[in-house]
Amino acid sequence: MTAFIVAAAAAVAIVLVLLMRPYFGRLAPGESSRAQLNAAIYREQFAKLEQDLGEGTLSQADYAQAKAELQRRVLEDTDVADQQSTVVGAPRRTMIGIALAVPIVAGALYLRIGTPAAMDPLAMQAAAAGHGQITSPEQLEQMVAALAQKLEQEPGNQKGWAMLARSYKAMGRPLDAQQAFERAGSFIDDDPEMLAGYADVVASNAGTLAGKPTELIDKALRVDPNHPMSLWLKGTADFEQKKYPQAIATWERLVAMLQPGSDDARMLEGAINDARAKAGLPAGAVAAAPAGGNIRGTVELDPALKAKASPDDVVMVIARRPGTRMPLAVLRKRAAELPLQFTLDDSLSMDPNSRLSSVREIEVEARISRSGLAKQEAGDLLSPAQTVKLGADGVALRVAKVVQ
Repeated sequence: MTAFIVAAAAAVAIVLVLLMRPYFGRLAPGESSRAQLNAAIYREQFAKLEQDLGEGTLSQADYAQAKAELQRRVLEDTDVADQQSTVVGAPRRTMIGIALAVPIVAGALYLRIGTPAAMDPLAMQAAAAGHGQITSPEQLEQMVAALAQKLEQEPGNQKGWAMLARSYKAMGRPLDAQQAFERAGSFIDDDPEMLAGYADVVASNAGTLAGKPTELIDKALRVDPNHPMSLWLKGTADFEQKKYPQAIATWERLVAMLQPGSDDARMLEGAINDARAKAGLPAGAVAAAPAGGNIRGTVELDPALKAKASPDDVVMVIARRPGTRMPLAVLRKRAAELPLQFTLDDSLSMDPNSRLSSVREIEVEARISRSGLAKQEAGDLLSPAQTVKLGADGVALRVAKVVQ
């Protein structure tokens, strides 16, 4: 931080010198001396004219012409001096104004468009650790130790504990990360990324995703039903408990969000095929729905809105309890598959403690989204919601409205 301040001060000083250089000469005593000398010369010349006229060596006409010429020169010199005064103003006041304005403006601009937090090494290093931007293991260790020491003096700083937990996780210290997550408390309750990270380190320490890790994963999915890491962990938890159909259904939702042919997509497809093999299903087969009720139907797009949908847009078929906004189950497909047939069942449930089969009446709607986000956005295409009985077949959802 000291080096930054010294460098910034030097830069400001250089700018000040360059800006005020034209004014230095205006403060020199030579400028005043020349003005005084010119005035003395003009006075002497006027006196000489009066003397010549009095002695008769200069006619009245010549005297008048010479005097007029001399007066014109005096006026011209006065105009030049006035112009210089207008441009320069009062040199000392101008220089003081510049000296005050430049540092103030520079500081204001830095606060506006710069990175003031960069002057706090602790905060910058902590952020770097949390995002994997590490310059050296030694520096990272020093930074984390300093942050941990600081937080011991601020036990109620939940945001700081969350930052420390993320740093410990990036360093591969799951035990320390778990303890820090615990002290972060309610700060992470609405952050699916933090909740999934917490679940990951708890599972790493316990050797299983059962229990608290699964509770944290379900909590993250209630915040964001389409959070990628949480979906991966949810499918892994189901796979671990040999709930292969549920694992397949969850991972298929996740793979639909990935770039086809990417490394992540290929890895996930391999996990899905492994789950199919363990469930006794052939590769590429659709997993049988677990026991429980379901809803079947079709989704079609109104031809008038066809131009507003791209093949890669995400089609979501959403089931809710009537009168609520939290989804019970969500099926995701590509708009290129429209018109499509759908089946909603317990394998698509958002919360294992609130399954689709536990509700007798269900509100169903279809939405087409460019972003694929769970939250409805302007420009999405929507079907009217229908309330149907569990076990309903032939539900027809027609997407015919643009969300404003």
